Amino acid sequence: MRLLLVEDDNHVAAALSAVLKRHGFDVTHARSGEEALQALVPEGPGFGVVLLDLGLPDQDGYEVCGKIRKRTSTPVIMVTARSDVRSRIHGLNLGADDYVVKPYDTGELLARIHAVSRRTAHEDPAAAGEDTLNLGPVHIELPTRRVTVDGSVVQLTRKEFDLLALLAQRPGVVFRREQIISEVWRTSWEGTGRTLEVHVASLRAKLRMPALIETVRGVGYRLVAPAA
Repeated sequence: MRLLLVEDDNHVAAALSAVLKRHGFDVTHARSGEEALQALVPEGPGFGVVLLDLGLPDQDGYEVCGKIRKRTSTPVIMVTARSDVRSRIHGLNLGADDYVVKPYDTGELLARIHAVSRRTAHEDPAAAGEDTLNLGPVHIELPTRRVTVDGSVVQLTRKEFDLLALLAQRPGVVFRREQIISEVWRTSWEGTGRTLEVHVASLRAKLRMPALIETVRGVGYRLVAPAA
């Protein structure tokens, strides 16, 4: 995935770029808002995600986010030390897809980058590169939100489907509870944990495959792809 990193601190950018490249990202570094906007011209290479630091030398980061959103639908993750709720709401209202507060854990940042790219793929099935996920006897049709097991249709609620599709995008990968709640319910973990457990139990029952979704104690859940 091509990623545009907008960061005026060269030391921070170099360290973060090294981490991102180790995880398979092709990173372009912009040191100012103007550089970022020039990189996002229609005839440019195209990016999967923009990682936008708000403390830029030439323009207010929020202003840059608004300009980015006017010219492209590329997901934008804001990175800032401003942790108050009002700042986060303002950023999201301007079109940011996510908001990460410094200091952040690198693992969490990587998870958020993958999360916004998956959401974009869901909104544009052609961008996903694959409309159907085949996991042994389980077939998940993303555009139609249709799930079958051994050819029989399984009726799922909207959240059950979203949960299954999220886990099925990366079989074997452990998704943290907080991450699942954020992506499926678009809210924080507090008070929603029991809801997640209920939906997991319901999926296991409806699919008649209790071993399909594995609980990773103290962390979250992962989908164990069954044999074809």
